Amino acid sequence: MDLTYAAAGELLDRYATAVTSFDGDLLVGLHTEDAESFEDPFASPLAGHNEIRARLLERSTVEEQVEFVFERHWVVAPTILAAWHASYVNGQTRARVRRIGFATFEIADDGRIRRARYWYNRAETPAG
Repeated sequence: MDLTYAAAGELLDRYATAVTSFDGDLLVGLHTEDAESFEDPFASPLAGHNEIRARLLERSTVEEQVEFVFERHWVVAPTILAAWHASYVNGQTRARVRRIGFATFEIADDGRIRRARYWYNRAETPAG
């Protein structure tokens, strides 16, 4: 696959749609079967479709009013680098959670994500 700037933007748009709508089929379809997703660069990754889908399902039980935006991206084939921000309301505490970060996506020959890594800062505003 020829990883162009436009193709990377389309993949990121589909990724953001999957995350904000909690669409597990769309999300795992964007990843290779053996994909790794490092939500924390110092922790073990989510490995494979089942763990990626389970994490999305877990998040869907807590997160409401989810916004996820890739602000800018760069392509250094076969990798996409992207700056992003996100926010959601914690359905249990009603606090607003905001995150801003950077991600790298290593793309397989078939155009799907082989490895994702995320770095971010998190801030929470209590309900009230």
